[in-house]
Amino acid sequence: MYFLPPSPARVPNVKMNDDPIPDVRKIKQDNTSGLMLSSGYGGGTANMEYMSFTGLAFNQFSKSFQSPYVQLVQKQDKPENITNQFKYKNAIHPYIGTFYNRASVYQKFGFQTFRNSTTSGNLALKYTDSVNGGTYISDDSAYKDALWQVDQHKGGQFISLVTMQNHMSYDYDYPDNKFEVGGSATSTKNKRQLKNFARGLNLTDSATQSFIENINKIQKPITVVFYGDHLPGIYDGNDISKNNVVEHETDYFIFSNKYAINHDNATKKMSDSTAITDPNGFIPLAYKQMGQKVTPFYAMLTRIQEDTPAMSKCTVGGSESLYVNKKTGKKVSYHNLTSKQKELLNDYKLIQYDLTVGKGYSLQDGFTK
Repeated sequence: MYFLPPSPARVPNVKMNDDPIPDVRKIKQDNTSGLMLSSGYGGGTANMEYMSFTGLAFNQFSKSFQSPYVQLVQKQDKPENITNQFKYKNAIHPYIGTFYNRASVYQKFGFQTFRNSTTSGNLALKYTDSVNGGTYISDDSAYKDALWQVDQHKGGQFISLVTMQNHMSYDYDYPDNKFEVGGSATSTKNKRQLKNFARGLNLTDSATQSFIENINKIQKPITVVFYGDHLPGIYDGNDISKNNVVEHETDYFIFSNKYAINHDNATKKMSDSTAITDPNGFIPLAYKQMGQKVTPFYAMLTRIQEDTPAMSKCTVGGSESLYVNKKTGKKVSYHNLTSKQKELLNDYKLIQYDLTVGKGYSLQDGFTK
């Protein structure tokens, strides 16, 4: 799983002279893709990580609950997550490994290695170049580390990569920046930040295209989930209460390489229930694309992903949840859901409670295996 920064081109009241991510748009067009409903704006990366790893919905926790990594995972012995399905699993983050308690959380999740900017020796990052002396390690370097990790094991493995190149703050002025930004969504100060952010995305765009080409050359089946964690908090000219849905949407795609497709280990493009999803929908979507048998728990998540709205933690108003119709892309009230959808969501909440703070009956009964 890889983090892909969301493009500003879809944000209301933003005008740009050019598209910063043309290659990514082409990749999305040719592969399973859509928009992801984020539970954050301007922050909250680790919460999206938690959902993509566990398949559990952040909005179904109490509204006072702010960080599963800090408040929950630390207290669990063997938290249910996707890495439990793999014997070999490794994480890469080209930044400090202690943010959001990642080092200890990843150990709880069962990762065998966690390479980051503070690890050394055999666990040191192999590539650490930035872009033109920029603040963070580049996405190109991060992708090279991921490719290096792929080569370390002949069989199947799970790799998590959280990139940093386009993280705030956006005060680094890239040389030869061709992007110009206008519109009422940003102030004078933030227009400069958005211009820098757009150039960073453009560099990510080229690096991502190169990464996909390299993945396509590898002679073993590989499926990759790319997604943006949240929008940066630089659109201060927009009223988020009026743009609540669109400012919580990011880009995602799921890519399977040629070897996987040619050897019946994956399909290239799915279009059913893919236009909009949430981070907790990535596990069932990836397994569906790979044509893999799933556990009863993941079968339930597949039903949730296909038959219920996309959902996120609501940051506007009194409701704890934001639900978005996956066909229309419009906000929908819980009260207007069908009885079948409400039944599915209720089952989902019960299982989530059992797996996190309950007695773990579903673990004992083999529901997750």
